[in-house]
Amino acid sequence: MAGPRRIRITAGDVAVTAALSGSETADQLWDALPVRSVASTWGDEIYFSVPVDAAEADDARAEQDVGAVAYWPAGSALCLFFGPTPASVGDRPAAISPVNPVGKIEGDALALRAVRSGAQVAVERA
Repeated sequence: MAGPRRIRITAGDVAVTAALSGSETADQLWDALPVRSVASTWGDEIYFSVPVDAAEADDARAEQDVGAVAYWPAGSALCLFFGPTPASVGDRPAAISPVNPVGKIEGDALALRAVRSGAQVAVERA
């Protein structure tokens, strides 16, 4: 493969690009694209259902970095982290339960603050 796999995530009027990791969960997400969904927000996290059914990975964890893209096995959802959530201790994003890291947003993840619950979401290969 030539270079990292990139996805484009459009939520409402905001679009970001993310580079996917080589994980098994990222492979499943890539194979499921394109995806259409509806955004939900939880603090500085956006999440939405995706047609992926992956188990909790060995590297799954709740605490994330700003810009992290992760899959939430408990909810079959993709999560985009851009700041603290109600589960955070301090300024770092944290999921409600362990999530599988699948990628990283390129550029300014804080642009996602403009996305509201109920926004239409599209994820496609970039």
